Amino acid sequence: MEGSPLEPAAPNWWRDAAIYQIYVRSFADGDGDGTGDLAGVRARLPYLVDLGVEALWFTPWYLSPLADGGYDVADYRTIDPAFGTLAEAEKLIAEARELGIRTIIDVVPNHVSDRHAWFRAALAAGSGSPERELFHFKAGRGENGEIPPNDWVSEFGGTPWTRLDDGEWYLHLFATEQPDLNWAHPAVRREHEDVLRFWFERGVAGVRIDSAALLAKDPALPDFGEGDPHPFVDRDELHDIYRSWRAIADEYGAIFVGEVWLPDTERFVRYLRPDELHTAFNFKFLACPWDPALLRAAIDETLAEHAPVGAPATWVLCNHDVTRTVTRYGREATGFDFAAKAFGTPTDLELGTRRARAAALLSLALPGAVYLYQGEELGLPEADIPLDRIQDPMHFRSGGKDPGRDGCRVPLPWVADEPYAGFGSEAEPWLPQPASWASYAADLQAADPASMLNLYREALRLRRTEAGFGDGPVEWLDAAPGVLSFTRADGLICVLNLGAEPVDLPAHSSVLLTSEPLDADGRLARDTAAWLRA
Repeated sequence: MEGSPLEPAAPNWWRDAAIYQIYVRSFADGDGDGTGDLAGVRARLPYLVDLGVEALWFTPWYLSPLADGGYDVADYRTIDPAFGTLAEAEKLIAEARELGIRTIIDVVPNHVSDRHAWFRAALAAGSGSPERELFHFKAGRGENGEIPPNDWVSEFGGTPWTRLDDGEWYLHLFATEQPDLNWAHPAVRREHEDVLRFWFERGVAGVRIDSAALLAKDPALPDFGEGDPHPFVDRDELHDIYRSWRAIADEYGAIFVGEVWLPDTERFVRYLRPDELHTAFNFKFLACPWDPALLRAAIDETLAEHAPVGAPATWVLCNHDVTRTVTRYGREATGFDFAAKAFGTPTDLELGTRRARAAALLSLALPGAVYLYQGEELGLPEADIPLDRIQDPMHFRSGGKDPGRDGCRVPLPWVADEPYAGFGSEAEPWLPQPASWASYAADLQAADPASMLNLYREALRLRRTEAGFGDGPVEWLDAAPGVLSFTRADGLICVLNLGAEPVDLPAHSSVLLTSEPLDADGRLARDTAAWLRA
């Protein structure tokens, strides 16, 4: 596939695609060593076709020491040997495309691994060297330079500065092993543009940009709050970077989705102007509590902020960083906030599963693209990881208070009666599976018409084949308190009951799908959603 840009057919596929997120390490183990790999993904492509997704988003599959789950990249042009080879990645991209499934990969531009060739060279070259200009090295404060250069706080907690034996400090907004690149240096920009071309030449249809709002830093590296704008979040210099990236993507018919966490709507939408990113993740909806007024507000605000630039919204309930949906919705506090994560939070999984089923129909009925994190279609809960098996740096940098993100990254269960629920047959998975995992196995759910898997399969089938889904307006209908009801094109209606009692359905000619059966009187029960045709 090298040298062959994607064909121009269906150029707007990304505006309403169902995209499945694959965390390779935990998806499927093809060689039995306990770690998921590309061979495992290739073997499960028929499952993904049957599920009905149109694209796969792979979290980083590059060479990495895995200090932060692969987001510490040592080489952007090499597949980590634990996952396979570059040739296997090319084969996977091609095989998936033949089955009608495109590939989106992660690019991590804010930082690299401390084992990246550039950083190793910077350490060897010493203070004041050209090699160190590719990063943010600075002398410390205090009489002997023993105090970090500024008062910034790492995204993982604590200081984002680490001191070397030669006395200089280097910046890492995330883990110590992830030194930040200096995006004011032209070589950094050239390298990432070359990386984009490298993967687009291999048939990749899109790129998800990690930490997209963090790349540019105030060159003075001042203390936080000394002046305006923010010293490292959402700086204006970013937009020139993404315009140059967009020009490259347009050559190949490829697209971008940005990880942009910004509370300011006006600032957020700048990234979605026609010459910048195609889409960005919708964290407002992801973090929203299970509350009718708040959900409606999140939907309205999302659609309103995207409208001026004509960009489609994205809808996501969970990802590799976020507490799994059935667990979150089964708790007293149903929203999501990194700062609120804690061990031992009580969860009603039956309630959470019921709400997650309804939320699936809600998100799939909204206009725009939808992202589905692996295992959500199986209704997997957040797993409790034994303390001695936790690997996530967020846990350790919090002093052990934050349970970390490993609970949503546990390897998937495929076959109930096989070792390790069919994830891999020989070695124990890299994260332990709970004892209950086999009951969620894909083979059991495939045989159960009422399973979460079959709900997703049918919902995705209807979303592809029935009129009214995809781009287009949303019109709210009058509804009882606690009920969300809206129409799409061609008489498609979505109703979600978050109230205390069952409710009558609005006038309709047919019921397309419900997240739970209607009651004996044909009413929609609490925490249940329905798709109707007027």
